Order: sequence, then structure tokens, then C-alpha cells
Amino acid sequence: MKEHSRIRRALIGGALALALAPLAAPALAADPIVLKFSHVVADDTPKGKGALKFKELAERYTDGAVKVEVYANSTLYKDKEELEALQLGAVQLLAPSLSKFGPLGVREFEVFDLPYIFDGSDALRKVTEGPVGAAFLARLDPKGIKGLAYWDNGFKVLSANAPIRSPDDLRGKKMRIQSSKVLEEQFREIKALPQVMAFSEVYQALQTGVVDGTENTVSNYYTQKVHEVQKHITLTEHGYIGYAVITNKKFWDGLPVEIRTRLDQAMGEATVYANRIAQEENDKALEAVRASGRTEIRTPTEAERKAFIKALLPVHKKMESRVGTATIKSIYEATGFDPAAF
Repeated sequence: MKEHSRIRRALIGGALALALAPLAAPALAADPIVLKFSHVVADDTPKGKGALKFKELAERYTDGAVKVEVYANSTLYKDKEELEALQLGAVQLLAPSLSKFGPLGVREFEVFDLPYIFDGSDALRKVTEGPVGAAFLARLDPKGIKGLAYWDNGFKVLSANAPIRSPDDLRGKKMRIQSSKVLEEQFREIKALPQVMAFSEVYQALQTGVVDGTENTVSNYYTQKVHEVQKHITLTEHGYIGYAVITNKKFWDGLPVEIRTRLDQAMGEATVYANRIAQEENDKALEAVRASGRTEIRTPTEAERKAFIKALLPVHKKMESRVGTATIKSIYEATGFDPAAF
């Protein structure tokens, strides 16, 4: 409680300093508008590269009227602090993972965690670039947050130290997950044992047998050397990891229209770039893992893939009360997915 109060005082102090700065120094009114973009990963990641691309484009398109300061690796705010900092106006841009919005009471984003809700990137784009994705972002408005874009990390694969050919191969195995009620239910459905754990702890936990396997994008496996302590990876592509780029709504709406228009253009182009980079990074990582010879990589047959889908589809129904029946139905309608086909 004391730590939370300290953080809140620091955030409020920073927000007040930002709010009062123009009043304290009217002579500097011609100075550029500063946007602080805080995130929790390295610069050399799809998200990090996307943030730097936005900085480049935003500063160019506004002819220097806007200055974007990118703070990577939690150097400005940590994972649990950043949303509050944004709401208080102490930072202007974030790109949290889609599972982070549940504590704000916006559970619609947890639909992205459902297994096999998206059959590849084309289906995903029908949501993130269409009216359904826009409606999700609009749900953030009452929280003082404006959603600007969706950025990819990629589709997840499964790993363990034994071959994974069917859902039964994960029965009884301890599988590391990020904190998510949907992901907990996903592994319980196939009789695996979900273990919530920070990503920074995963390598050692796998190495020592604290957990048996995990799920993630291939690029995350490779950059964190997880493939060195997992003998088998199956390219199930059963789930998606992505981010929402968000800003403080009051700040964004208060920008001059011309500035905001140019920033929207910069964000649109940075989004295309970030999503292309994510796919390229996963493709390169897959080849690097394969070349290492440390992990056997398996592509499921069509029959094996259908078996995984059939085994995990009940999670959709079980999560209706949490995510929302209408939310799940909107994804089905946007992508053309028919659960009855399985």
C-alpha cells in the first residue's frame, strides 16, 4: 500500500509538472509538443522498432512541431505503473499487450487470447483493421484513454521436452502462461496445468523443470533463448499476441487538428511497418531456431490441427460470461469463423 501511494504521488507530481509547464514558461510556447512514448521491451523488437518508426515519421510530418521521446525497457514506467501514468497525463503514448486491459474493466480485449479465434493474419486483419476492432478501442474512451492502433507480436506455438502431436500430449504437463483467465482455461481444457509466471523467469524454470513447457511467439523463444531448453516446438499457431497503441484522450483531443491529422498519418504508416517487422522477425527466428539444431520443429498435419481446434473450442463457450457472448459473436461474424464446422 505504501509503495502504491508512493508511485501515485510520483505520477501525480509528474502530471502536474507537465500540466503547469506551459504556464510557468510562456516564452517557450513555440517549443515543440513533446510526446513521451513509454514501453517495456527493448528497442530491437517489433514493438520497439515500431515506436522508433513512429518517432521518425511524426517528427518529419509535423516539421519538428512534435518531438517524440521513446523510453524503452521500462526506463520511464514499469509494466504495472504505465496505464495509471497515461491516465494522469504523465506519459502520452503506450503499447501494452491486449491482455492488460482487463483490470480497467474492459474485458473485450481478452477475446484476443481465445485459442483459434483467428485463422491466420487475414482473419486477424478483418478485426483489427475493421469496425469490430475500432469498437473495442472505443470502449477505452470512458477510461480517459484513446486507442490508436493494433500492433502485432505474432501467433503462438507450443513447446515441451517431449513431442506435441495432439492435445493429449500436454495432459498433466505444467505449462507457463502470462497472467490471463482465458489462457488458464485454455490449458485446463486439455488437462494441462497452467502456471502463471513472469517471462523473465521462464528460461530458468524450463531449464530446471519447474515447468514442462510454454507457449509464445517464435521470435520471443529465440531472443530469450527458450529454444535452448525445449527439445520440441509444434507450430500450432493457436493463439495471438498483440498490442494496442494508446494515448491520453484529453491530450490527444486537445492537439491542433492539423497536428493530430499528421500524427494519425504517422501512426498509420508506423503500424504497417511494425506489423511487417513482426512477421519478418518471427520468420527469421524460426529459421534460426531450426538452424541451431537444438529443437525439433513440427508442423501439424491438417488432421492434427483440427484435433487441436476441436479440443480447445469449448474455451470460447466457457469464456462467454467473462469476455461477452456478443464480443465473441462479433469476431465470428467479422472473420467468417464457424465453430460448428469442427
